[in-house]
Amino acid sequence: MNCEQKTIIVLFCVLGTLTLAGCVQQEADNTTAQTEKCEYSDVSAAEAFHLIETGDIFILDVHTQSEYDNGHLENSYLIPVSELEYRLDEVPSDTAILVYCRSGRWSVTASNILLDAGYCDVYNMEAGFNEWRSEGYPYEE
Repeated sequence: MNCEQKTIIVLFCVLGTLTLAGCVQQEADNTTAQTEKCEYSDVSAAEAFHLIETGDIFILDVHTQSEYDNGHLENSYLIPVSELEYRLDEVPSDTAILVYCRSGRWSVTASNILLDAGYCDVYNMEAGFNEWRSEGYPYEE
């Protein structure tokens, strides 16, 4: 084998190695992108009102039934936080979700349940229905 043939073989080996390394890196990038965990966004009552007014959003109330009966956001859908894991099929996966409760405590739990189930476009109304009502936004009794 002459020197020119050895050079060509070495070049092919180097090109093959670089191509393989690129494929491995691309696969690693894809795996990282697929395993990135979504996070919910905390919003105030004013921001929640804006989301409702400007977009297609599913309003998820995670109160208890008795709390819900004492007042809730218009067009909200009640699934108590204690039942959410078992009723995820009732929550749409193709639209943003605004989660709220009375004070914001249970809505954090519910937001995390949604994230663990693969939902990504989740908004948690931080101070809950208490802030909503005190700010004078519309609600149903």
